[in-house]
Amino acid sequence: QFVESGGGMVQPGGSLRLSCTVSGLSFGAYEMSWVRQAPGKGPEWVSGINPTGSHAYYKEGMKGRFTISRDNARNTLYLQMSNVSAEDTALYYCAKSSDVATMVRTARFLSQGTQVTVAS
Repeated sequence: QFVESGGGMVQPGGSLRLSCTVSGLSFGAYEMSWVRQAPGKGPEWVSGINPTGSHAYYKEGMKGRFTISRDNARNTLYLQMSNVSAEDTALYYCAKSSDVATMVRTARFLSQGTQVTVAS
């Protein structure tokens, strides 16, 4: 089970930290990712992190603004967002990286996501 939180309304240029608490699987054994779906668009992968947290990966254009991290002791994945713009408005989901391709292809998600709205 994946439970995302931390979304909300933020002004352009602002910051937000998303969290995802995971249960029902060995969190520390999996590479994890964030996926988002903006209004009227298909899902897109945002960022991923390896099981130990030592390597992070970002969609082009997001490195430097977004920082993914994880706390395996707390079974929690994070996404620190900074200098956000209206283009970052979306529902944000966490997932095992191995499930991302299916999520992007089908637009079916295993959780509720957390809504981020960037507006002045």
